[in-house]
Amino acid sequence: MKGLLQALTDRIATKKGMWITLAIWFAMTMILALFAPSVKDYQVTSVDTLPDDVQSVIAQKKVDTYFSNNDGLPAILVFQHKDGSEIQLSDLTAITDKISSEKIDGVEQVIPLSQLPPQAVEGFYSEDKATAILPLTYKGDLDTGKIKDSNEQIISIVKDVTDLELYITGPAGIATDTVDLFSKADLVLIFSTIGLILILLVVIYRSPLLALIPLLAAVFVYEVVMQTLGLMGSAGLVMTSQTISIMSILLFAAVIDYSLFVFSRFREELKEHEDKFTAMKLAMRGTGMPVFFSGGTVLAAMLVLFFAQFGDYRNFAAPFATTMAIIMLASVTLVPALFTLFGRKSFWPKVPKVGDEKVKSNSIWSKIGRFVVKKPGLSVAAISLFLLASASNLMNLEYEFDTMKSFPDDMPSRVGYEILEDEFEKGDLAPTTVLFEAKDAVTEQDIAELQSKLADQPLVSNVRINGISEDSKAVNFNVTLQESPYALESIDAMEEMIDNRDKIVSDVEAEGTLYFAGETANLVDERTVNNRDILVIVILETILIFGLLIVLTKSFKMPIYMMGTILVSFLAALGLGTFLSNLFFDIGTISDRVPLYAFVFLVALGIDYNIMLISRFQEERKHHPVKKAIEIAIANTGGVISSAGIILAATFAVLMTQPVQLLFVFGFIVAVGILLDTFLIRGILLPGLIVLLEKDKKVSESK
Repeated sequence: MKGLLQALTDRIATKKGMWITLAIWFAMTMILALFAPSVKDYQVTSVDTLPDDVQSVIAQKKVDTYFSNNDGLPAILVFQHKDGSEIQLSDLTAITDKISSEKIDGVEQVIPLSQLPPQAVEGFYSEDKATAILPLTYKGDLDTGKIKDSNEQIISIVKDVTDLELYITGPAGIATDTVDLFSKADLVLIFSTIGLILILLVVIYRSPLLALIPLLAAVFVYEVVMQTLGLMGSAGLVMTSQTISIMSILLFAAVIDYSLFVFSRFREELKEHEDKFTAMKLAMRGTGMPVFFSGGTVLAAMLVLFFAQFGDYRNFAAPFATTMAIIMLASVTLVPALFTLFGRKSFWPKVPKVGDEKVKSNSIWSKIGRFVVKKPGLSVAAISLFLLASASNLMNLEYEFDTMKSFPDDMPSRVGYEILEDEFEKGDLAPTTVLFEAKDAVTEQDIAELQSKLADQPLVSNVRINGISEDSKAVNFNVTLQESPYALESIDAMEEMIDNRDKIVSDVEAEGTLYFAGETANLVDERTVNNRDILVIVILETILIFGLLIVLTKSFKMPIYMMGTILVSFLAALGLGTFLSNLFFDIGTISDRVPLYAFVFLVALGIDYNIMLISRFQEERKHHPVKKAIEIAIANTGGVISSAGIILAATFAVLMTQPVQLLFVFGFIVAVGILLDTFLIRGILLPGLIVLLEKDKKVSESK
């Protein structure tokens, strides 16, 4: 592999090879831009998160089979007056009659309030009559764009007919609001990322071209990736808006990172060689394999996500793996070709000249290197104590299962949702559907006993009969819980109920099976699947990256140091990140998906810096004893890695501009973790461990 890669980079580092490489990338980008479909045409707001064989999915399919009127996408219209006054029934009936007469596209069912008896209408009002709700059902196959148009028609009708405030919530309202959020947020994300990277590169390196060349490479890669994913979308790959947002950050971060590694070594070689092609050839011989391998570790981490059962995790795998494959190719072809094209001018106004000092002995990383070599025990102990203290905050980690709480406070569907939560019984937000399926027709006594038994379960508020199948072999119960369907107490109570379902049936001496469907039942399965995925992905990814490191370093001990420090760093980042999120942003809970998201990115990206350090250490180790080799490695890689780490952390911090709390917290935790890896792990802890644990062999030391 090394020989093949070296032959490729040697070829690119020639005048002819440089122009051929640039021409191929330009042609590929133009062809894809003109003829490939855009990935935006194949983005969806969400994917099925649970596998088909879990209890809640099986239950929902059975409910849909027995009771076909359960099909469709529900929306909940929430009404209030601005002044908080009572809502008149005449206003509501005028709205429902108008919606029915307008025959709005996709509206399958709206409750005819004018035809209901007064006692039935009471159920649509809050206790003080200041809030009213109207359930509405759209066709299940209606796409989000058409739902949005229909929602806007309903909003227009309400404005024409009454002076009521309307908030559309439920799945139909949430879906359209989410699309609006991400369509606006995507532009903010891209421009914020590019702007921030440009500013940081100019501030850190004080060279305009040095800032523009990596961004130029990133723009080429971005276009190729987006159009390639468009082709994959046209072939059937489904991608969520959230996946594309995080993928964009990964793309810019990785391209800039690898560009910095290449140009840093290129600048070093330009101080020894006059010819820019020779300098780039030698630079890529030193950095080509580490950079390519760094990309390979990230690619491997993304491929491991195919082993996840959770839909959101699996949805990352193909887009992220494709992105990393293209970035790996660009890092050893496009990036060196661009830097070779501009040559010494890339570094203007600080143009490197032959004979310049490679690394200043009074630089901060030279001083850190000397300190670590002189006092490795103190260095390791101090950093270890800080990391352990940070990781200890994991004991206070609390998960949030209510995805609505992740959206902005002023999002209409969230406002409507919270009004429902405040004005109506919390459990009514999303009652659980319990289906009893029997071999023979169910008697009235069996139904009454099952209803009573379900009502006796923990946290159950009430149980209503929602339907009986035509053959009387299936009964549909609506179970309302006392707490919010997304509360941890509700999830625990539902899990206990599901575990005891056989006993519930046997206690009433009925023969059949209970199935639990709905939001809370889904969350029980989501928690179980998520816990399983965390265990599987962490183990597989650790083993896979450890194996790759053995191949790269040709050592067994070195990968142990590298993986061990990165895993401790991840735990510290998660603990410290959640503590600071609570301290600075008053976010006391996190989505249960954040830990695995953070693990995949922190381990994959954090190991990059260790690879660059260890590769340089092993290169210097051929000529120097351990202490001198590690000192030189820290001094030579410190500047570029710390710069890359700051830019990478800032890039992921751009996710904090996103209007979803999950992405906000994820971006913040990853930024914290990258800074820990950059300055504490790679700069102090890992070098200190190497000095303490690696022994000198007989080498021909060159001075």
